[in-house]
Amino acid sequence: MQIRSGRYHTLLINDSAAYSCGSSLCGVLGHGPETTQCVEFTRISFPVPVQVAQVSASHNHAAFVTGSGQVFTCGDNSSYCCGHSDTGRPIFRPRMVEALKNIPVKQVAAGLSFTMFLTRKGHVFTCGTNAHGQLGHGDTSDRPTPTCIELLASIGSIVQIAAGPSYALAVSDDGTLYSFGSGTNFCLGHGEQQNELQPRAIQSFKRKGINVARVSAGDEHVVALDSTGYVYTWGKGYCGALGHGDEIDKTTPSHLTSLKSHLAVQVCASKRKTFVLVDNGSVYGFGWMGFGSLGFLDRGASDKVLKPRILESLRSHHISQISTGLYHTVVVTNCGRVFGFGDNERAQLGHDAVRGCLEPTEMLHE
Repeated sequence: MQIRSGRYHTLLINDSAAYSCGSSLCGVLGHGPETTQCVEFTRISFPVPVQVAQVSASHNHAAFVTGSGQVFTCGDNSSYCCGHSDTGRPIFRPRMVEALKNIPVKQVAAGLSFTMFLTRKGHVFTCGTNAHGQLGHGDTSDRPTPTCIELLASIGSIVQIAAGPSYALAVSDDGTLYSFGSGTNFCLGHGEQQNELQPRAIQSFKRKGINVARVSAGDEHVVALDSTGYVYTWGKGYCGALGHGDEIDKTTPSHLTSLKSHLAVQVCASKRKTFVLVDNGSVYGFGWMGFGSLGFLDRGASDKVLKPRILESLRSHHISQISTGLYHTVVVTNCGRVFGFGDNERAQLGHDAVRGCLEPTEMLHE
């Protein structure tokens, strides 16, 4: 089972089938032009029988990887981010990306108006808008179809990718983290805010001999996990999103020492908030409460939490996965149950009973 939160929607993979709920902005839910909103998880139909293995949700487009390595996309393609040459109207139902038909893919990452594709060989392809160099090709020219990042292909095998609004991250098999695109808010981790038109290794990790295992790209900050379970944050510190007890920006990766006694297994960043999942199934959150999407029942809907704090509301569950969108958050338990909290104005929590949920509420699915 896999869960992904978009801006105002949620995508779910269960038993190799894909489901969506929430607002269908530009066809992002994949149910056709007549669907504007789904108030419950609804199965997405594909043009051919597929087993969906991985999904990525952005503000206005979605990408799906099948068990055989094929890629399907839907949503707004006006910036070529869906990888199809026709940009005149949204793609309302998943369509296969023809340019990758014979290149098996294992992961996709959807940015604001661009998409990253990680192949089974460990190569990275990108398409879409490239104003800040987020496609990684050494220039600022848009790419209408997925194009291989040659620099990364020459370096070695990439094992994980992550896409921010207009910047990108790639983790190599030797634990090196590369960043490229917009340098705004110090999200690239190089100590400066200049754009990088092609992948550049974050040297502070290299110098300290730290091997990065996973990374999550937020709107204005980044959170990374190393091979020993330590957590690092950098970027814009507004509302405590970096978890260091203040709102100060970090220009390079900074170790989150308050969590060093815990073994982190997943990190998740979004709009001014961060979650860290540890090995015993507990979840720590920090940053902006934002419509209750941080999950603390004793805090106001616009409060700030400056340091990592355990989510008591989830303590009775063993959480195995977490994903957070703009103002809502969804978790999966080790029993396969799905809970959501935060904003529900557009039914992104899979029901229309209330406009918002401070308390984690179960999201029913097939």
